Amino acid sequence: MKKYVCTVCGYLYSPEVGEPDSDIPPGTAFEKIPDDWVCPVCGVGKEDFEPEK
Repeated sequence: MKKYVCTVCGYLYSPEVGEPDSDIPPGTAFEKIPDDWVCPVCGVGKEDFEPEK
């Protein structure tokens, strides 16, 4: 599974870790995160994330 990075603040979403503070369990692909999820650091939406290079 690909990791995704926030283009605003640089937060890295790793599917292996998930996002426990947002109730996103480990093993959750970025594409499976709810559309209303926001970056836990800066608050932007999923549209401001891109695959890690």
